[in-house]
Amino acid sequence: MPRIVAMNGRLVPEAEATVSVFDHGLLYGDGVFEGMRAYGGRVFRLAEHLDRLWHSARAIALEIPVTKEALARTVDETVAANGQPDGYVRLVVTRGAGTLGLDPNRTAHPQVIVIVDTIALYPREHYERGLRIVTAATQRTHPAALSPRIKSLNYLNNIMAKLEGLQAGCVEALMLNHKGEVAECTADNVFAVRRGAVVTPPPDAGILEGITRGAVMELAAAAGIDCRETTLTRHDLYTADEVFITGTAAEVVPVVEIDGRRIGAGVPGPVTKRLAADFHALVRS
Repeated sequence: MPRIVAMNGRLVPEAEATVSVFDHGLLYGDGVFEGMRAYGGRVFRLAEHLDRLWHSARAIALEIPVTKEALARTVDETVAANGQPDGYVRLVVTRGAGTLGLDPNRTAHPQVIVIVDTIALYPREHYERGLRIVTAATQRTHPAALSPRIKSLNYLNNIMAKLEGLQAGCVEALMLNHKGEVAECTADNVFAVRRGAVVTPPPDAGILEGITRGAVMELAAAAGIDCRETTLTRHDLYTADEVFITGTAAEVVPVVEIDGRRIGAGVPGPVTKRLAADFHALVRS
């Protein structure tokens, strides 16, 4: 059965889900997106994802031509139409077709697209044994150039760092900001466990404030674990008791080695395992 895609509120077979070659989302990466997960037919924290989508769009002066309520219904309808209760949902809004120039005022009809598919970002063994990652030489985009809090269609910064990780034999890579501080990984937020406390870089470190990141911070607080935002360096990660990453696609994944340094005991730690289990319980509740 072919995948069903929502194009501007209309459900069509994937072969009919097309955009113009003049769309500025294709030509210039001019647009925004959200990646979401469906569990048991329900999209996890859909309202939060839509809020972030609207914030990203507002930041780039892109008017989304539909209400949040209508788009939420379209997302639910697309999940149901694909018969995929557990899946990955990609929500894309492009600037629309225009001229071969940068002027966004010369575009028309932003495209609102909802895609539902499967995703397995990391093999199961990484969840059981932990990830090896390296630090990329590619820095996180300076927030004064383009705020990392905007989830835009231009992901070249992350892709270049991802390539460095892959070339080093790692499926993920750590990114530093312009001050040499820990920002995030190419597709995931970073956490460390130090002396019983869970710490993670703050928004001004140059991160995207992940929805899964926020959920894990709430779960840590509910479990009585001290959890806070603080500036981190690579030294802080190298010497941490545990390190883990979070993301919509990844969920919660332990990290056991960074730049050849073993983290803690070199195996997934108890705090990471506890938060991963609590997260899995939360998304199924």
